[in-house]
Parts: sequence; C-alpha cells; structure tokens
Amino acid sequence: MALTDQTTWLKINAALTMVMFVGGFINSILSLLTFQTKDLRQVGCGIYLLASSITSFFTISMFTVKFWFVVLTQMDLSIRLSIVRGGCISIEPLLKLCLYLDAWLNACVAIERAILVFKGTKFDKQKSRRIARWIILILPFCIMGSIIHEPVYRELYEINTESNKVDIDRWCLTRYSSSVQQYNTIILFFHLAAPCIINLSSAL
Repeated sequence: MALTDQTTWLKINAALTMVMFVGGFINSILSLLTFQTKDLRQVGCGIYLLASSITSFFTISMFTVKFWFVVLTQMDLSIRLSIVRGGCISIEPLLKLCLYLDAWLNACVAIERAILVFKGTKFDKQKSRRIARWIILILPFCIMGSIIHEPVYRELYEINTESNKVDIDRWCLTRYSSSVQQYNTIILFFHLAAPCIINLSSAL
C-alpha cells in the first residue's frame, strides 16, 4: 500500500520520526557551531562535546534511516533482496555504535570535569586535549569490537503469508546461542548503565 493508505499509527510515527530528525539536526548544527570555537576547546571537554554533537547527528540520522528502511521495504516488495539483507545486517549495529559512542563521550565530559574540580589550578590543559583526541580515536573501535557479533548473527527471513505467494513478510532476526545471548545482555547493560553511573558519580 502507498503511504497515504497506511494506518493512522504509522502516519503518526512517521511524523514524529521526522520531527525528531529535524529537532536533532538543528540541535547538532548549533552544537557544532558552538564547539568549533577555539576558546571552548582549550580542554578535553570542548573536544568531547564537539565530537558528541557530530555523533548526535549520526544517531538521529541512523534512527530515521532505520524507520524508513523498515517501512519502505515492507511497502515495496520489489526492492532487491540484497539491499534488504544489507540493511538488516548493518543499520542496527551502526545505530547502536552511534548511540553508545554519544553516551561514552558525555561520560568522558563528566569524568574530566570531576578531575578538574580535584586538581584545580594544577589541571594540565594540554594533556587533557591530547588524551581527549586519543579517546575519540580509540573509543569507536572498542565499541564496535564489543558488538561485532550482531551483524554476524543477523539473518533475513521471508515468510509467505498467502497461499498464492503474493503477500510476503520480511523479518530481520537475531538467533543467538545461550552464551552469546548472555554476552549480548551484559554488553547492552554495560554500554547503557556504565556511562549513566559515571555521570552520577562525577556529579556527586
């Protein structure tokens, strides 16, 4: 069916997704313009926040891509299976990479501010900037390494829902063994809970 013939709920979800994308885009652009100022990047915090404004844009962009990918591939079954399979394998891990990276960058900001409070005038700005650059370089590889199992275990299934094989449901599923499932759960909670705990601890 065309988008105009879809259910009201789908239309509402589509509208909310686009509102979130526009809001996230404006927020990211303003943050990017703000933290491009050299004075705000004299310490690592400014560099982390500049990187966070970029990852925030990628996060909302990947969320929007995922929504429309799911909708369009269900609406139009003529889309090549290789494209659907490629999206199934790549979009969700990339979305998680952006989301986790943004959370850890904000945690780094909180850690540096706490260190700044402890050290006071002894705080080394040059060292702070150097550490920030290394962390921003290494962090994406560490996160991707921790979720590398996801694209490996993702599979695309086609289910014929009508006897004439005209109506086909495509499902992107993950099938983990019990040990991989346990690892996946631990990694999920680690990437979500650890930055939150760091932020709270640093604030205290």
